This record gives sequence, structure tokens and C-alpha cells, in this order.
Amino acid sequence: MTHRHHASHGHHRISSLNRAFLIGIALNVLFVVVEFLAGLWYGSMSLLSDAGHNLSDVFSLLLAMLAFRLAQVRPTQRYTYGYKKSTVLISLFNSLLLLIAVGIIIAESVGRMLHPAPIQGGAIAWTAGIGVLVNGFTAWLFMKDRKRDLNVKGAYLHMAADALVSVGVLVSGLVIVRTGWTIVDPIVGMIIAVVIVASVWSLTRDSLRLSLDGVPAGIDVAELERRMIAVEGVEAVHHIHVWAMSTTENALTAHVLLSDPCMMVQVKPRLKAMLSEAGICHATLECEIVAEHCSGRCE
Repeated sequence: MTHRHHASHGHHRISSLNRAFLIGIALNVLFVVVEFLAGLWYGSMSLLSDAGHNLSDVFSLLLAMLAFRLAQVRPTQRYTYGYKKSTVLISLFNSLLLLIAVGIIIAESVGRMLHPAPIQGGAIAWTAGIGVLVNGFTAWLFMKDRKRDLNVKGAYLHMAADALVSVGVLVSGLVIVRTGWTIVDPIVGMIIAVVIVASVWSLTRDSLRLSLDGVPAGIDVAELERRMIAVEGVEAVHHIHVWAMSTTENALTAHVLLSDPCMMVQVKPRLKAMLSEAGICHATLECEIVAEHCSGRCE
């Protein structure tokens, strides 16, 4: 009964995220078209450049959805883990895309400070208002699952960052309409860029660590060893390796020294149950006895 409940919950989450990606992509494609046409109509380079930036977000959402789909692919004899690791690589690529977008925002802001140009505040304001709604709603679609998967977190950060950019553009557009101070636009852009870098840094750091098979965030190897030794029948644990198979699944290998080899049948299920609670769904345990010699070569 429990197994059916978990399977049903997992299937519901997969369907929910599929729907979130499809809705988010459709909304953002529509917004890119509207913003591009508005840019042509008003002759606004800022709207046209922002349309290009939002098109890169559509690409980012497509990549995140691809990673989500690849994680569901069954293992083969050539790829015994399936394509789960691709989710980590796509997460890293998406975080780098965000940083590139920040670089573009900073470059454009500096350029506008050095070479001020007339800006149609009204056109920018109403277009940015639509952007706040579209990007804010898309970010909300991923808010619930952002802590479970780095790719979902990346999609959430992309959309939240764009919503923040749109808020800044909306405010600057209204200020320009009332005061004519065009310098407000690049200043707001620089402030937003700093905020985005601060929020994206953790995604980039975690993605890079996982791509190098580092220990996933939230897992303390020393604490795992302590809890494993606390299991009855376990004398010691060594050669522990923990890494991420994907952005949602972690694996572990370890050598377990038993006080009595006859207890292996009881000890292994207890250890795996404890590790599962700690967020490690794939554990490979090599049981040893005191008389055995483990050289640890190639560890």
C-alpha cells in the first residue's frame, strides 16, 4: 500500500512539472512575440534587446524540461544509470546562462550611462508590466518543487530574476514618464544584476560540485559514518564515497566492518533504510570481517 502511495505521488509530481514547463514555455514564447512587435512599433532598442533576453529564457526552460525528461529514461546496457547525469550538466549550463545574462545587463547598463539615449518610458512601462505578470506566474509554477531539483530551481531563478528585471524596468519606465530622468534605467539595471548574481551563486556552486562528483549539499559524510556505526553489528565504516547520480538522486558506496559475519542479513537492510532516510536512494555496501585486510588501493 505504501509503495502504491509513493508511486502515485511521484507520477503526480511528474505530470505537474510537465504541465508547468509547457505552460511556462508557451507563455514566455507569447511574451517574446508581443515584446518584439512592441519594440518594432515604438522603435525601442531596449524592448528588442529584452525580447532577445527573454528568448534565451525560453531556451533555458526547454533545457530544464529536457533534463526532466532525460531523468525518466530507463537504463540501458551502455548507460547503466540512464541519462540521469545529464540533469547535472544541464543545471550547470543553465546557471552559466544566467550569469551570461547578468553580464549582458551590466554591459547594456554601462553603455546607456556612457551614451544616454531617448527612452519611451510609457511603452517600456506597459510592456514591463506584462513581463512582471508572465515571469512572476511562471516562477510561481516552479516555486513548490525548486528545493527538490536543481533544474527546477534553475527554471525558478530564471523566471524570478526576469520578474525582478521587469519590476525594475516598470519602475524606471514610470519614473522616466514623470521626470524624464533616463539615467534611472541603467542604474536600476545594475542594481538588478547584483541581486541576480547573489541569488544564482548557490545554484552555480551546487551544480559545479555535483558535476565534479562532490558530496551533494545537505549531506554530512561524518554524520553518515556516525549513524552507520551506531547500527547494531557494525564495528566500523571506511572508504565512504557519496555523489549525485542526478539532480534528485544520490548514491553511496562504503566498506562496512561487521562484528559478526552472520549478522550481514540483518545489518544491510537497516543500513539501507537509514541511508534512504538521509537522502541516499542507491547504496552499495561491501561487508567485511575483522580478519579481512582492506588495502584501500584505488580508493
